[in-house]
Amino acid sequence: MQDIKEKTDNELVILVRQNPEYLSYIIDRYKVKLSKYIKRRTNISTHDMEDILQDIFIKIYLNINEYDNSLIFSSWIYRITHNYMIDWLRKNKKHINISIDDEESRLIHILEDEGQRLDKHDSIDKENLELLKKALNSISEDHQEVLMLKFFEDKTYEEISDILKISVSSVGVKINRAKKILKQKIYE
Repeated sequence: MQDIKEKTDNELVILVRQNPEYLSYIIDRYKVKLSKYIKRRTNISTHDMEDILQDIFIKIYLNINEYDNSLIFSSWIYRITHNYMIDWLRKNKKHINISIDDEESRLIHILEDEGQRLDKHDSIDKENLELLKKALNSISEDHQEVLMLKFFEDKTYEEISDILKISVSSVGVKINRAKKILKQKIYE
C-alpha cells in the first residue's frame, strides 16, 4: 500500500472527502508554504498567522467537495488563501507591509528582464535592498500579489491564472506592468 505522504494532492482530497481526519495530511503538506505566503503579504505576529491558517484550513475543509480535480490543487488552496487575505487585509490595514527579509536573490529576479539575467556576481547592497523593499511595499496590492506569486511562491503563469482568476496572457501583462512600475518607483 502506498504511504499516505506519497499520495498526490488529488488522492488526498478523495480521502478527506471520505474521512475528515485525512485533512491533517493536507495541512502538513501546505502549512509551511501558506505560512510563508501569508508572512510575505503582511507583517503579522506568529500567533495571528496561526489563527489565519486555522481559518483557511477550515475553509478548505468546508469547500473540499467544491474542488474541481481538473484544476491544480495547490492553485485552489492558494486561491482560497488569496481571497481570505484580501478580506483580512481590508479589515486590518495596519498590517499591510510585505515581509521579504533574507530573499535578496528573489528580489534580483524581479528586476531582471526576460532573456536578460543579472550577472551572478551582481548583488544588491543593503541600502538598495531597503529601497527595493520600500518600493515593493508602495505599489498596489494587485501588483504586489502577482510579483509575490511569480517570484516568491514560484507559481507558473497557469497557476497564477487559476489563483487570480484571470487569463494566462493577463498574468504576463500584469507581471510586466508590475515590474515596470516597481522599477519606476526605485529610480524616482
